[in-house]
Amino acid sequence: MSKVEDKVDAHIYQWRWDTKIVISDVDGTITKSDVLGQFMPLVGRDWTQSGVARLFSAIKENGYQLLFLSAPAIVQAYLTRSFLNNLKQAGKALPNGHVVISPDGLFPALYREVIRRAPHEFKNACLEDIKKLFPEHYNPFYAGFGNRDTDELSYSKLGIPKGKIFIINPKGEVATGHRVDVKKSYTSLHYSF
Repeated sequence: MSKVEDKVDAHIYQWRWDTKIVISDVDGTITKSDVLGQFMPLVGRDWTQSGVARLFSAIKENGYQLLFLSAPAIVQAYLTRSFLNNLKQAGKALPNGHVVISPDGLFPALYREVIRRAPHEFKNACLEDIKKLFPEHYNPFYAGFGNRDTDELSYSKLGIPKGKIFIINPKGEVATGHRVDVKKSYTSLHYSF
């Protein structure tokens, strides 16, 4: 009988019961598009939203914890973490944060994302499970960043106030409460946190 060894890379975050968490979708939110964002750096192209590293650094420096969500398959976990760990803009690195990736295999994840167009199902279930780790009458989720209406619905369902839900489009314009303000971007939001 041969002995097989597997190597697992894991990160454990211990947060206080009164932690304030800022959620950010990765695909299309930190990147400019859902699909190309993680693959363009592999060919030497930056496909990230301008100012995201500086904004998230300010959020972390102000005492909030970051939770990054990515709905693609678990087989992309290494690529997603590598992308986030290596993201630098104007001398600022994206700060460390907990990365939650769909546990689904490649085909179930593709089916959910491409055929059914329902990546929010994973996100909703995941965030509800995380919320249950905290005291019953405490909401750890302070703000949320996303790029789709379903992100806004997911964050609202968690009890995040509308004014703390930020939806960004591929042009880098940020909307709150379905109002796009062309003057709002990740760079200008930096001063809100």
